Amino acid sequence: MDEEAIRNRTQETAKKLFGKGVKMDPPYLTWKAFDRELANDFSMFITGNLYSRTVLTLPERQMAACAILGAIRATDELKLHVNAALNVGCDPRKLTEIFFQMAPYAGMPAVNEALAVFREVLEEREEWPIARETAP
Repeated sequence: MDEEAIRNRTQETAKKLFGKGVKMDPPYLTWKAFDRELANDFSMFITGNLYSRTVLTLPERQMAACAILGAIRATDELKLHVNAALNVGCDPRKLTEIFFQMAPYAGMPAVNEALAVFREVLEEREEWPIARETAP
């Protein structure tokens, strides 16, 4: 695939993930401030190649990213990816469950931080509290 096609795919995927919701600067802007060419290479690889693969759907990729970022307590990056997860249709109740699932592996402090970030994003998106599922 030529570079222009990858660039277009990168932009399309980035728009789906980060085009709405919480307003924050993506890591790309930090990378670009240091090295524009390397920032473009990273962006095309991560968003244009990795995130556009079809083995996992975008919601599945985002749930995995949220679990990993929550477990390693990368709260700034988690905020970006929780928002992206919601943008591509992840169920907020499933994200909540994913964060609680981290407890035996990453500990309750990681769960607490992830839930705090998640709530902050939901509040900024005016989607807090999470609607409870009602019994039929």
